[in-house]
Amino acid sequence: MLMTVSEIVKACGGKLLCGDPKTQVTQVTTDSRQVEPGALFVPIRGERVDAHLFIPATLEAGAAAVLTQEHTAMQDTHAWIAVEDTEKALQALAKAYRARFSIPIVGITGSVGKTTTKEMVALALSAGKRVMKTQGNQNSQIGVPLTMFQLDETVEAAVVEMGMSQFGEMARLADIVAPQYAVMTNIGISHIENLHTQENILREKAHILDKFGPDSAVVLNGEDQMLRELPAQLPYRAVLVGLHSTCDYYARDLVMNEDGMDFVACCPGVRVPVHLPVFGEYQVINALSALAMADLLHVDLRAAAARLSSYQPLAMRQQVYRFGGITLIDDSYNASPDAMRGSVDVLCAYPGRHIAVLADMLELGEFSHAAHVSCGEHAAKAGVDVLVTVGPQAAAIEEGAKHVAPDLSCRHFTENEPAAAYLESLLTPGDVVLVKGSRGMHMDEIVSKLLAL
Repeated sequence: MLMTVSEIVKACGGKLLCGDPKTQVTQVTTDSRQVEPGALFVPIRGERVDAHLFIPATLEAGAAAVLTQEHTAMQDTHAWIAVEDTEKALQALAKAYRARFSIPIVGITGSVGKTTTKEMVALALSAGKRVMKTQGNQNSQIGVPLTMFQLDETVEAAVVEMGMSQFGEMARLADIVAPQYAVMTNIGISHIENLHTQENILREKAHILDKFGPDSAVVLNGEDQMLRELPAQLPYRAVLVGLHSTCDYYARDLVMNEDGMDFVACCPGVRVPVHLPVFGEYQVINALSALAMADLLHVDLRAAAARLSSYQPLAMRQQVYRFGGITLIDDSYNASPDAMRGSVDVLCAYPGRHIAVLADMLELGEFSHAAHVSCGEHAAKAGVDVLVTVGPQAAAIEEGAKHVAPDLSCRHFTENEPAAAYLESLLTPGDVVLVKGSRGMHMDEIVSKLLAL
């Protein structure tokens, strides 16, 4: 990226306290450790740390300019820009920078599967375009603005993951990104503690469409009841993807094998064979979303499908490890009820003894107990042979499982270390182990201990 200090001042409504307004900025970062020469450092005041403390270090590291909400005067050769709120200034700056580009931008949102879908959509589009995508899961009020600064003149399309957990957040992100296309993966109960109802979750996520124009289009998961009913309410083009022929893009002849899944994608006017090196029907829906978006952006579908065959999960998102005859599915990045049920289905698609290690799902509020019980019931019905639960809320997973299968082998732990020790004593060749829980449960600790066996 390239902007002058004077352009930055104008974009964020700031005041230049000192420095040369003609100074050029080539990077924007909120992380003092990532500052490069020519950077604009944006210090964010957090709950525990106020990043304004790191301004001197960033200037020593070569930062050309800094934003500040704590200074009203300064004498320095570097550019200091005073703003009312650094986070809001970052968002305003990102909005102004994004407006320089007329390329198609695809926004990705949903309660579950945003990052995986983002990766697949970017992969499919890369068959015909140079694509910029969100790195990792930088989908927040800070991560999304920073993502926009990755745009440059070489990019022909962008895929931006957009998350939210509070009222008003998606509307702010949509104002910054202004996507003309979108994918909505599902409407679950993630963050329902803050948003209270699924209807509110849908209403808030639908703000991703705020900047749509007459030629815009949204891809919706046709297997999700709330999204399936949405097209009738929209003045824009909406296409459904799913496992049934009632959808615009659907899958048939699904076969699971040792190295993934094969299916035929039935698209308007063409049928395309697809191989995915991962498991789970929800992954098929993610892939169909990617193919639908490729079709909307005029990328050859067969070429897009070929790219999907090279898809690899990101860290802690159903990464598969094999050691000593044991298969370990690391899905420890995060968890919600829908995601947990889907991961259990993936576990039980493998041959062998199925061991599910499931931890608390957080931010479910008054729905928490029922959601954990439901996941336990699903695990028992799906064919889990051994259930290991971790955390105070996860005791309800065992409760649900025992309700369906009273003789199911279950063990509950309050901490990760004894759970890992139990698994070490339990595992034998031929076992398949799934590890999943909310990020705050740090289930990757169990994965690390198992991989060290």
